[in-house]
Amino acid sequence: MAAAESDRDPPSALRSEFLNFSARDTATRWLEASDLKHEVYHHLAVYVPRILCLGPTPGGGGAGSSREEQREELACQLLLLAPLEWYLLGEEPSTGLALLQEKNQPSPLCGHVFKVGEPTYSCRECAADPTCVLCMQCFLGSVHREHRYRMTTSGGGGFCDCGDAEAWKKGPYCHKHTPTANTRDSEEDPAALLPADIVARGYSIFSIILKYAVDLLTWDQEDQVPAGLEPPERGDTYYCMLFNDEVHTYEQVIYTLQKAVSCSQKEAVSFATTVDRDGRKSVRYGDFQFCEQAKSVIVRNTSRQSKPLRVEVMHSSVVAHQCFALKALSWLGQVIQYSDGLRRTLCQVGLQRGPEGENSSLVDQLMLNDSKMWKGARNIYHQLLMNSLLMDLKYKKIFAIQFAKARMLMVEENLMKTIIRTFVDHLRHRDLHGRFQFDRYTAQQAFKFGRVQSLIGDLKYVLISRPSQWNDQLRVKFLEGLDAFLELLKCMQGMDPVVRQVGQHIEMEPEWEAAFTLQMKLTHIITMIQDWCCTDERVLIEAYRKCLSVLSSCHLPEGEQPISLSVAGHTVETFRYQVSQDKVSIHLPLYRLLAGLHVLLSRTEVASRFPEQLPLGELSPPLLIELPLRCLVLCAQVHAGMWRRNGFSLINQIYYYHNVKCRVEMFDKDIIMLQVGASMMDPNHFLMIVLSRFELVHIFSSDCRKRYREANKDVVQQNNTLIEEMLHLIMMVVGERYVSGVGQVEPLEEVRREIIHQLSIRPMAHSELVKALPENGNKETGLERVIDSVASFKKPGVTGRGLYELRPEWTKHFNLYFHHYSRADQSKAEEAQRKTRRQNGEDTALPPPLPPPLCPLFASLVNLLQCDVLLAVEGAVLHWAVEPSGGGWTESMLQRVLHLVGVALLEEQQQLENSSGDDDVTFNYTSKITRPGEAPSTSGSVLALLESLQNAPHLEVHKDMISWILKMVSNIKTMRERSSSTSTVAVSQGQGPEETVRDKDKAERKRKADMARLRREKIMAQMSEMQKHFINENKELFQQSLEELEASTSAPPERRPPSLEPVCVSQVCVGPRRVGGAEPRQLVTCILCQEEQEVRGHGRAMVLAAFVQRSTVLSKNRRRSLPDPERHDPVFMHPDLSMGVHTASCGHIMHATCWQRYFEAVQLKEQRRQQRLRGHTSYDVENGEFLCPLCECLSNTVIPLLPQTRPPDPSASHPSLEAWLRLTNQQTAVLRFAHRSQSGGVAEEAEPVVPEGFRVDFAPQNPFSSSVSEMVTAFSVSAYKVGLKVNPNEQDPRVPVVVWSTCAYTIQSIERLLMDEQKPLFGSLPCRQDDCLSALTRFSSACWTSAPVTSTHTHFVRLFTALHPDSSAADAPCVLDMDMFHLLVYTVLSYNSVHTLDQSRWSSVDSAHLHLLHLVTVAHLVQILLTSTTEEVCMEQDGAGSEEEELTCQLYDRLRKHLNSVLPEVTSGWQLYRRIKVGILPFLRSAALFFHYLNSTAPPADLLVAGPGQWEALCSYLSLPSNLLQLHQSQHTQLEPLIQRWCCHPGVRRALQGGGAIIRFPRESNRLIDLPEDYSVLINQASSFTCPRSGGDKARAPTLCLVCGSLLCSQSYCCQTEVEGEDVGACTAHTFTCGAGLGLFLRVRESQVLFVAGKTKGCFYPPPYLDDYGETDQGLKRGNPLHLCAERYRKIERLWHQHGIAEVIGHAQEANQTLVAIDWQHL
Repeated sequence: MAAAESDRDPPSALRSEFLNFSARDTATRWLEASDLKHEVYHHLAVYVPRILCLGPTPGGGGAGSSREEQREELACQLLLLAPLEWYLLGEEPSTGLALLQEKNQPSPLCGHVFKVGEPTYSCRECAADPTCVLCMQCFLGSVHREHRYRMTTSGGGGFCDCGDAEAWKKGPYCHKHTPTANTRDSEEDPAALLPADIVARGYSIFSIILKYAVDLLTWDQEDQVPAGLEPPERGDTYYCMLFNDEVHTYEQVIYTLQKAVSCSQKEAVSFATTVDRDGRKSVRYGDFQFCEQAKSVIVRNTSRQSKPLRVEVMHSSVVAHQCFALKALSWLGQVIQYSDGLRRTLCQVGLQRGPEGENSSLVDQLMLNDSKMWKGARNIYHQLLMNSLLMDLKYKKIFAIQFAKARMLMVEENLMKTIIRTFVDHLRHRDLHGRFQFDRYTAQQAFKFGRVQSLIGDLKYVLISRPSQWNDQLRVKFLEGLDAFLELLKCMQGMDPVVRQVGQHIEMEPEWEAAFTLQMKLTHIITMIQDWCCTDERVLIEAYRKCLSVLSSCHLPEGEQPISLSVAGHTVETFRYQVSQDKVSIHLPLYRLLAGLHVLLSRTEVASRFPEQLPLGELSPPLLIELPLRCLVLCAQVHAGMWRRNGFSLINQIYYYHNVKCRVEMFDKDIIMLQVGASMMDPNHFLMIVLSRFELVHIFSSDCRKRYREANKDVVQQNNTLIEEMLHLIMMVVGERYVSGVGQVEPLEEVRREIIHQLSIRPMAHSELVKALPENGNKETGLERVIDSVASFKKPGVTGRGLYELRPEWTKHFNLYFHHYSRADQSKAEEAQRKTRRQNGEDTALPPPLPPPLCPLFASLVNLLQCDVLLAVEGAVLHWAVEPSGGGWTESMLQRVLHLVGVALLEEQQQLENSSGDDDVTFNYTSKITRPGEAPSTSGSVLALLESLQNAPHLEVHKDMISWILKMVSNIKTMRERSSSTSTVAVSQGQGPEETVRDKDKAERKRKADMARLRREKIMAQMSEMQKHFINENKELFQQSLEELEASTSAPPERRPPSLEPVCVSQVCVGPRRVGGAEPRQLVTCILCQEEQEVRGHGRAMVLAAFVQRSTVLSKNRRRSLPDPERHDPVFMHPDLSMGVHTASCGHIMHATCWQRYFEAVQLKEQRRQQRLRGHTSYDVENGEFLCPLCECLSNTVIPLLPQTRPPDPSASHPSLEAWLRLTNQQTAVLRFAHRSQSGGVAEEAEPVVPEGFRVDFAPQNPFSSSVSEMVTAFSVSAYKVGLKVNPNEQDPRVPVVVWSTCAYTIQSIERLLMDEQKPLFGSLPCRQDDCLSALTRFSSACWTSAPVTSTHTHFVRLFTALHPDSSAADAPCVLDMDMFHLLVYTVLSYNSVHTLDQSRWSSVDSAHLHLLHLVTVAHLVQILLTSTTEEVCMEQDGAGSEEEELTCQLYDRLRKHLNSVLPEVTSGWQLYRRIKVGILPFLRSAALFFHYLNSTAPPADLLVAGPGQWEALCSYLSLPSNLLQLHQSQHTQLEPLIQRWCCHPGVRRALQGGGAIIRFPRESNRLIDLPEDYSVLINQASSFTCPRSGGDKARAPTLCLVCGSLLCSQSYCCQTEVEGEDVGACTAHTFTCGAGLGLFLRVRESQVLFVAGKTKGCFYPPPYLDDYGETDQGLKRGNPLHLCAERYRKIERLWHQHGIAEVIGHAQEANQTLVAIDWQHL
């Protein structure tokens, strides 16, 4: 290591050489040289190892590394890059580059390279594909801003496509990049515009530098440098270089590094972070031996489970040259920005073929070695390629071909075939039939499979834009590609076959995911191939032939025995096969592709125009339908519960088969294949094969139903389900015509039908609809083009999302048996539709909608509806339904039959309407259903059966549907009879009878409904009469229980609206004239034992669940550091309220003993849980937290309920302020003396005069029972523990102060809340806050009883001295450093303890409260006047100076005199008085709340409403004059010396002369920060935010604090800090400085609000940003533009103001216990 250390710093000789270096001379020498490359290499060989990599940390890390980096940067620029620039330009680089830039005619391409997390925009209407994006600046200046666009955040590395005409269908240029007259023609060579000598020099120097960089980045020898770069002297200095891989986790790397290079955890984390970010990092520097040793430890430690980490020991000169190679590439990228001519030169250099011929240019070498490079190198060379090749339109095309060749691709180069072959080669596991087998994959191979799938992505880009014109070469290449694709599909055909498990459950769940992953990836490719085929008839015919021949080559296995079936007089030959016994596979891609191509033959009418070219004769319909039919039967059997023993893998396969991601190329195509087969077969034969595969032939071929009834119940149930499924399948085959090519419809109609059926279930949000629709390759669903025509949009409120509701005129298109409904969807839709029809007073039949006409190729499908086999099936089901006793049928079976009958009748009606006469209507269903059934079921005709079912009592539900069918039949008969010259007349007349019957029906229904309503009303009237009668009889009983009820609700009497009890006395809440509480008894009920009890000081203690937390919601100074808990003195609260303690409650009351039992049970449960599962996160029992037993609200303590204050004592005297001050001064002097003498600190002082009856040693009797006292202590200690963050200590003198503080702070925050929401001061608080304030205030006035008496006396002495300063009090704070409301609360509450010592009872405690209020009010007036600013207000005063203004001016002048004119002169007394009124209002309102709860005085009526008259009512309620300055005027002699002493405090002058921030009154409410209206502005801000710790690296999860606006680097190792001995993430650490442990953040990249409380609690909350559809987009997955919703942001702000964040987190965590716990502290 010593050797390494010695050559760290270059010796002074070297320094002087550096200083004397001239870049210009070096460049001149190079110009004259014959071998330029040799000269440049020699220069690099000498200087690079002497500048770079001289110490342990190449590329940062470690102390002082930033200084080292700056030194390296500077040396590189001066010694290495400057000579290159001089050589290239031939003059001073700065002037030369400026000249180049001036003459440059830039390319119209933008080419801005995206940073990680930067917003990108893609136009959904104009982009060629989803990868075409714009940067924010180009987007804002483009036409696409007005279109539908998608916004996402970049992963870094792509570039802006503005100016690239190929990327956009229209609007390729923004304002900035629009070509102008002087923009050069894209064909022109930009290098021709440069001086020839610069081009020549550029060519030679670019060749050398690019070759140098490519050689070094692809260099694989650790110990040698390339030829010509050998250093003059070579030291034994090596780096142990660790490389990134995709196998090992962060934790493994950190652990290994700690062992291998014995570093601390923090250093190891820093190493691991850099390796992850840059792809490599040196972890040790020294001689070879030293580094090799570390390498062996790392390899040994990481090779146990998997491949070891890649580590190399590299010579420092190799590392140095590699570092410079990256700098050189960056330099090339910068230089070519100045001139397009130089860019073209660099492109020529990069793509020039090398001596090895094919694929030997420098760019080829880089690309072919891409996978060998480390991440940092890859990023830099990708950036250079984007800056050079992709910005030059000519070379962009050349490069594209090279790039494709590098991967051996391109349509001209047989791209499609190559990709598919490569893909198939990688999937090696096959079974005997050549099908893929995924179940034998190891984890490593599965990972590789994931990699290989990216090839499919390449295939997608090749096929994404269809050719508008075909040529012969393209046809040949495409069909060759198709051959390869069919080979791939052939390997998938029949993979993962399943066999039904009988007897025992399957042991191992078979692998199924890989096959479906592959299917999902190929879905878009298959669709795109069909789209390509569709554009050229020759290609389509050829593709159809190829597909058919491949299909015929993979025949069904031979040897199945043939059988013949007969049903309803028809026979068919087929073979024996049973899905429930033989192998069956869900993967049939070849059949499905053929089905798709067959539909295209129909859609493009190729089938009807060139039938001779098509091999339709080779098709064997029974073979075509065989496998798709098996697949559908498998689904039916799974529904029927026959495959239960096959486990979840089969259920999952069936789920995905129907799922929107796969169904387009799976389920939908199977239905189409059955339609293809059915359209080419005899319908009876088709149905018999279907019956045979459903294993139902025996049920319909003979009358075995009777035998069958006695059979096994399970079998009956299974068969019933299978019959239902089979009927459903027939409906789909006949009725699903919304595919263009099967039915005569447009593609948009298909989307519209999907939407109608989704919205028939319930109103849905936009995102739900998008999820329910299949996407095409461009991630589009076609939703926006049709949604507005079928649905109306309802905007969301403050919660929830915007919803689309189906317009009523579209409900007629509803089909109950829509093929994409799941069972659950179908029943929901049915219920919703019936309900709507009932509300509209219609019948509840849900008849099938009119189907669109079929295309000619599929026209014969309708014959299925009238064939004998189907009629026999329908007849059988109806026949079973007639005799309801047998269990052999179900209602849904009947419902399906009725639906099928309905479809057939609609088909016939349509044919009649469209026909010119009776002769050409081939469809004659009505006549067939009127014929009686054939043998063996000798029942009546279908129609007769329907008529007999119409009034069957057990089929009430289906009555409307049967009536509809019968009406249709009579309607059609009428049409046939009247089939005269024009069919339209027949229709209009034919509709007649149906309408009249319907009207009769409606009238009948209405009559019934009216009768029912009258009956209901009559019954209600009778009941109400009986009730009254009963109450009158038992009057006394009711009176009594009502009184009790009123008392038992925990509402104190003051909450009753005073308007009910007219008050004659003017209400006063403080002082001798105060009015006491009206009702001394207060009855409450315990929520745990339901026992009722009166609140008494000596009774059993009753408690209120409460939550105490530290708060900075009112803080005016977030920079103030948190006080040291052990030394902090909380007696005086600073007016900046930088941190307070807030108490909230849910208002639920319990017995103290009940609560203790409950809490002990919670603790026990928690201890038991810890062995099972660590950490139940919604509450922390160790910190005393629990959930309220009733409402599960987070709580961490309980407040004991105490009785009301006694009414004022009429016998006590009320001394004047002067007498009271004199007395109190004497009392404080005595107390001070007594405390000093106890601590032995008064030797020579004279004992002060003791007032009469004042006994210092008097020990007052505790007014509470032991259980109440215990609870008093419990709450005091909880508040103390949370407020100061210390361990509990009952004897600490600060305990009562913290309780008073939480009382004052809670009142202040509630007053702010009421003010902000413009609610009246009284009467508008919810019960829980009202109860909480009442309990808290009464408790605070009594908490001194459980504290050491002397400490409370000391506090009073200190507080009183602050108000009434004297010479002995040196430590009293200045008047500007005290929050006056806290001072008032503290003095009033601590005075009680002093008053008990006065045995004379000469003055009442009330007069003391009043005097204290007056004193503090005057002090606050002084405080406001001292801090008022002096900007003039425009409004002029009205009228002459009133008394208020005079008095204000007098007081202000007095203050100026005391302060020797530090205060400015103010001319307008009116302005000052106005400022006083506004400034003191919050104090008066808080005081009113405080005394109201302390003394239980009902408030005056004026304060129960918001409006005028507040000021006077407030002043009289507080027993103050409405002109507050009269306080000062009337007590002038007493107050003047006090004011003088307040002003003479040195702190006042210091503050006013600029020593620190001054708090002005009224204090503004804190708001959350302003957020931009457009979310992309935020993303843009966050994308330029770099992590403050990892040297300019982009933060991965930039997170914005909503309270103070700081941006933080969240959720990353780099920014973890230590808080209280634990590593926490940036957000958690920030909460301790900004929000006292509570934080509100916006995660910018995820569009998520994050709430954090403490280290272990947090939750995500919906963000205030919504898209145009009223939905949030958490995770930015959908990419719709987002805009700020002010109401939702206000809601978050209100939560914060109400201190409700912790509660929201508690509820969220309680609701989400099953989820994997998130480590909130690491965010």
